[in-house]
Amino acid sequence: MRTFSQVDVFTDEFMKGNALAVVHDAEGLTTEQMAAFANWTNLAETTFLLPPTNPAADYRVRIFTVSRELPFAGHPTLGSAHVWLTAGHTPQDQGKVVQECGAGLVEVRRDGERLAFAAPPLLRGGPVEDHQALADALAITPEDIAGAQWADNGPGWVAVLLHSAEAVLATRPDYQRFGEFTGIGVVGPHREGGDAAFEVRAFINEGSRFEEDPVTGSLNASIAQWLIPAGIAQEEYVAAQGTVLGRRGRVHLSQVDGEIWVGGNTVLGITGQVAL
Repeated sequence: MRTFSQVDVFTDEFMKGNALAVVHDAEGLTTEQMAAFANWTNLAETTFLLPPTNPAADYRVRIFTVSRELPFAGHPTLGSAHVWLTAGHTPQDQGKVVQECGAGLVEVRRDGERLAFAAPPLLRGGPVEDHQALADALAITPEDIAGAQWADNGPGWVAVLLHSAEAVLATRPDYQRFGEFTGIGVVGPHREGGDAAFEVRAFINEGSRFEEDPVTGSLNASIAQWLIPAGIAQEEYVAAQGTVLGRRGRVHLSQVDGEIWVGGNTVLGITGQVAL
């Protein structure tokens, strides 16, 4: 039996963010066992906490979707760090936690109850020239697209800027026309005066599995790496996500000394033992 937690990330209200399953003390589990359990939980991601192999790291994490292992993902990073800390572990530096994952070392800073991770470098960036293919996938017109960028920091994202938050909320993708795109994120500005500057949605194509992710740290990280330097977003802003799914995700983005930080709250939902 191993200790197990399920948390809700990017929210301060349980069941309004993005759920994450976390297995503590996962040393000794095989890749096949991890993949099978992640498939069984049927959550967007399941993580497994392990001793670090890099002396600069406080812990190591492996991140699985229901069908594959990811080198990095945002809400699993914040959720895993929260679980590791609340389990009583002490980081080497009291002001931060250093996570080791497939993408390398990721720094997670502590800001009161909120944690934030430093956005990893993009594996693929730059503009997407074929707006027609994106428009087909999103069931919109090329004129609806204000801009598009590769935003891949692990999961394979491409980010599409629409003209308004209302356009984002109205999008109904045609997953059968995603083609090469494994994940498309759409973002659009809200009118001034609300608690969020942008609305974000994340559409995922994993073979025969098509779904919308409730709240997505990796996508918001790479969107901020595009929008802030381009002057489209301010150096500090809040993104809303999950609205269409009945969630109230809030992702806090900021640029500090040229580095993008992605923050959010995490709420503990379930603790117990798992037969692994």
